[in-house]
Amino acid sequence: MDIEAIKRILPHREPFLFVDEVLEISEERIVTKREIRREDFFFAGHFPEEPIMPGVLMIEALAQSGAVMLLQNNPGAIPLFMGIDRARFRKIVRPGDCLVMEVKLLQSRAGVVKISGIARVGDSVVCEATIIAGLKK
Repeated sequence: MDIEAIKRILPHREPFLFVDEVLEISEERIVTKREIRREDFFFAGHFPEEPIMPGVLMIEALAQSGAVMLLQNNPGAIPLFMGIDRARFRKIVRPGDCLVMEVKLLQSRAGVVKISGIARVGDSVVCEATIIAGLKK
């Protein structure tokens, strides 16, 4: 799934769209990627002399990946954060890195979902979290 197909599912737009491509997708699992670009807006103010992707944006990228998976069968719904658990940041992400995200559905009840996500650069885990979100129709 390319960026145009992603935009047909997600309500997010540049500069706050953090999923470039869907590599694999099912109803319970998705793998996506994001090429981290030097011109990404956050590098201008987040340690400009030592550009590092903010951890909170890695969590957002995981959440957006999960949203693509969840919204493919819920058109028009808007995903809203309800909680972030067990967030861990393992390594620094820099311009030129390719962030590959794997998200799995853990639980879904009455419009509230729990997903787990792991982001990698190469073989290294850089971020992981469990996210709870509501789907607003």
